[in-house]
Amino acid sequence: MSLTSAMYIARSALTTSQIGIQVAGQNLANIATPGYTRQLASLSPIQSRQHGRFLIGQGVEVSGVRRQINEAIQRRLWGGVSDEAAKTTRFNITSQLEGLMNELSGYDLSSELSGFFNAWSEIANLAGTPAGVVEQADKLAGFIKSLRSDMGQLRRQIEDEIDASVLRADAVLDEIASLNTEIQQFEGAGGTASSLRDQRDMLITELSGFMDITTVEDPQGNLDILVGSTPIVLGGVSRGLDVRRVTDQDTGQVSVEVLVAADREPLDVREGSIGGLLASRNDSIDETIDRLDKLSSQLIFHVNSLHATGRNASQLTQTLSNLRVGATSRTQAINDPNNEAFADLPFQASNGSFYVEWTNTQTGATGRTQIEVDLDGITDAGLPGTGDDTTPEEIRAAIDAIQGVNASWDAEGKLSITSDSGYEFSFADDSSNILGVMGVNSFFTGEDSADIAVRQALRDDPTKVMLGRSVNGNFVENANALALADLRDYPVQAFGGLGFEKFWLNHVQHVGTQTSAAESEAISAGFIRESLQAQRDSVSGVDADEESVNLIMYQQAYNGAAKLIQIANEMLTQLQDLV
Repeated sequence: MSLTSAMYIARSALTTSQIGIQVAGQNLANIATPGYTRQLASLSPIQSRQHGRFLIGQGVEVSGVRRQINEAIQRRLWGGVSDEAAKTTRFNITSQLEGLMNELSGYDLSSELSGFFNAWSEIANLAGTPAGVVEQADKLAGFIKSLRSDMGQLRRQIEDEIDASVLRADAVLDEIASLNTEIQQFEGAGGTASSLRDQRDMLITELSGFMDITTVEDPQGNLDILVGSTPIVLGGVSRGLDVRRVTDQDTGQVSVEVLVAADREPLDVREGSIGGLLASRNDSIDETIDRLDKLSSQLIFHVNSLHATGRNASQLTQTLSNLRVGATSRTQAINDPNNEAFADLPFQASNGSFYVEWTNTQTGATGRTQIEVDLDGITDAGLPGTGDDTTPEEIRAAIDAIQGVNASWDAEGKLSITSDSGYEFSFADDSSNILGVMGVNSFFTGEDSADIAVRQALRDDPTKVMLGRSVNGNFVENANALALADLRDYPVQAFGGLGFEKFWLNHVQHVGTQTSAAESEAISAGFIRESLQAQRDSVSGVDADEESVNLIMYQQAYNGAAKLIQIANEMLTQLQDLV
């Protein structure tokens, strides 16, 4: 081995030390840079050469500058980010929902329901007035609609956040696909794309905050991204994201789906903020709105059913139903699934009957006529079917046939019932609940929490509120008020036998439990994500002390290589002097 070879070895050491110092300096310079991954210079000896009987080394070289990263920990971290984002989103939304319900504050639905039933109890005990009942009912209806409106706004807020999140996630996919192309080109030419890979990892971290993803890297350095088993980025191509809303034709409910823009394939997004938004929208918000609608519908139905069969000392001379029945629906059975006026109502009539009671005010004569309502779903031949069941027109005709009472359809399709001069009428013992379904002589109008209201005629004249009713053919002046007050604890079949207040309080407790559980899960997910971040940082983060040691090591190596050159140079000089 010649002195020249020794100088080449020293030169390789100088070059390697310079690169090592540059890498350590790059690490120190980016010690506070978010998403930066520590870089390492990989050193390897230059292949030895034969020198006589010996193999003598040729120095050192930098075989590569690579990122120090544990891919398994990085993937677990992305999963932790998705999980934390989903659980935090769910907690935030259930907290807002719980705040809207505002239970135990004195200004809540439970208090309004209690006030409504208390008003009936007070007037039954001669301590209240019809105007007080109407005022409390109007207050309850207004509170329900306001609560429904607030929940609708919260759902719209979620919808907007879903749209914005999907839009940003779609943009992130485009950036990742672009970086895939750059990394493939750069590394395919023999370079090391550490900074580009860091940028891509940061974008994937952001994307994992939106949705749960898996990543697969190919030999060319492309990172394919999938949601479940569906790819959304393939190499340098983003397949894009989009949002689709679908309205259920039967229920009218709108569902939200996240799609692959390229082929409209639905994505099963369960985690990340988008997953949390979708779950909260479908579970917490829609469930609460459905529960509020159900409460309101049953309140309207049961109060109207009792009010329809109530009366005062003076009976009715005219009344108008709430329900509009089109010409086609009038001749169809009430329980026919194709009857558009009745099929989609949240409450239904059943097989039974009701009575029309009339009085001739001039002679004092009275009468009581039973009207059968056949809704058993069985034909006269004993087969399943509604062909022989009662139609709205048959009810109208039966009422119209009663002495001194007239029934007709008005221009809007509402059932109008009037009495002849000198006659009065009322209703009693409606086992079919058809009067409550049609809203005849109703207390409330509307079908659910979106449109519940006190009938305008009662707001204009509270004396029309029906406080009494016929009991065994005898008029009891506070019997209807007592019956309406007893609705507070009435076991409603649609509620599984619970009363109105208990039904709502159970859901309030359910939301409270959801919120508490969501908070615990969000905190736990945060701890897990922080732990994974710490593990990632322990491997990929920059340690100032370690880099300082590397600087000293490369400095000493540089000094040693320089000393070797100096010695070799002096020996060459001496040799030349000898010659």
